Amino acid sequence: MDRAALKAKAKMDIRGKIWNLLGVSLIIYIVIFAISFILGFIPGVGSLLAVIVSAPLTLSLIKIYLAIANEDKTPQIADAFCGYDDWKSAMKLFLLMFVYVFLWSLLLLIPGIIKSYAYSQAYFILAENKGMSAREALRRSEQMMNGRKMDFFILGLSFIGWSLLGALTFGIAYIWILPYMQATYTNFYNSIKPANDAPVIDATPSDTTEK
Repeated sequence: MDRAALKAKAKMDIRGKIWNLLGVSLIIYIVIFAISFILGFIPGVGSLLAVIVSAPLTLSLIKIYLAIANEDKTPQIADAFCGYDDWKSAMKLFLLMFVYVFLWSLLLLIPGIIKSYAYSQAYFILAENKGMSAREALRRSEQMMNGRKMDFFILGLSFIGWSLLGALTFGIAYIWILPYMQATYTNFYNSIKPANDAPVIDATPSDTTEK
């Protein structure tokens, strides 16, 4: 897995789109906050319900970054709600992921973490396959991540320096860092999905020279 290539393409993908991404992201986060605030008054399950109801907004972000990576599309405000065209599947997907990872975590923490990595591509799969069942999206994600979990883990570790920079700038740098990270993860997905799905970047042996 050529992490340098994934990151280089991510930088190109978000170039000139940062403020559009900021605007769309702010709308999504404000709506999530509002939902969480309202449902938070429901004792016991309010927080969980809020996350489930907000799941289509997560799908919206995934669709936005796929459109950027695959079509060089500049996001628009209306795109913040594009995930609601498949809201049932998005909610079911989050609920199943939560239940499965929780159950695996009851065994030990490590199995739960491993499963979370195995399911990490499920929202991308759902975004490209409207109406697909949540179980099928999870199954395909497990298949895609077989033998690639460590690559994904190392890719996440490679952003530690950027995260520290974001903290040192009191969060200001995250305006660029978060889109850069999400665009990179999107390119990771494109690089590992089956060849007949026309990945954007071919998977190649690891290159440790990325910056």
